[in-house]
Amino acid sequence: MLIRNDQFREFDRLAQQLVGSAARPAVMPMDARRDGDEFVVELDLPGVDPEAIDLDVERNVVTVKAERPELGDQQREMLVAERPRGVFSRQIMLGDSLDTENVRAGYDAGVLTLRIPIAERAKPRKIEIASSGASDASELGSGDGVRDTTAEERSNA
Repeated sequence: MLIRNDQFREFDRLAQQLVGSAARPAVMPMDARRDGDEFVVELDLPGVDPEAIDLDVERNVVTVKAERPELGDQQREMLVAERPRGVFSRQIMLGDSLDTENVRAGYDAGVLTLRIPIAERAKPRKIEIASSGASDASELGSGDGVRDTTAEERSNA
């Protein structure tokens, strides 16, 4: 059994819920990375029922809300209550280079994973360079459209 002898325990618990700590932040911890043609975001939500997660996308803002319910049993006395409870929310601002119309989400082992494709318009693409001057390939001289002249040719011209 745990011994309760810390008179400031409730004050510490309240301060940690409001401010958070390195061991237990007040917001959802998040990792984000680019994985090929996708932007991947992982949010830690341990102990949260997948049905209690609400995910919204509006323009370039993803909002994640999750709830870990309070313990409703009044007959039990909590000895230690360090796991945060209640509603958690986080907004993620996305750039214009992401395709927010095709966001996919999955939840496994307490981790919410969002996969957001990179928009086609933001992907690198090859630009073909047109040569200027002659309109017909026969007038260009060499087949590749580039002609190098020597100093002697330029003086004879």
